[in-house]
Amino acid sequence: MSQAIHEPVVPKGGVLAAAALILFALASVTTVRLSGVGEVRMTLPAALESRDLRFEDGKNGAVLVYDASNGQLVDTLAPGSNGFIRVVLRGLARERKLGDIGSQPPFRLTRFVNGQITLTDTSSGKQIDLDAFGSANTEAFARLMKLRGGAT
Repeated sequence: MSQAIHEPVVPKGGVLAAAALILFALASVTTVRLSGVGEVRMTLPAALESRDLRFEDGKNGAVLVYDASNGQLVDTLAPGSNGFIRVVLRGLARERKLGDIGSQPPFRLTRFVNGQITLTDTSSGKQIDLDAFGSANTEAFARLMKLRGGAT
């Protein structure tokens, strides 16, 4: 009993068409990346105000907020409060830890003329558009922009 082994036959035309499609896709992507055609860029409007802040862990889970320009305590975020601020800072602190960057470089909170608010890690340049998380979460950071020193 001999059984013939039949290998599937792929038509040459199909293989050539697939190869041509792959080459066309690679050439298109390369052309767009090098020339910038079709690229979308978001340009921010003019900044209205900005403030550099440093955040430190306090006692019993509190977060201490300092004005980076003068070192004055701006606010103390009580344990269990301000969850959005804590989540954002935890993510940025994780990136700093991976990059072996300490807590000394400040974060820049910026309000633009169109009302948009961003938080920028000055050590890495990473910028978070806080408006993308809703008005209540944006207001949590906007409140820090308004506070002046001496808060507890």
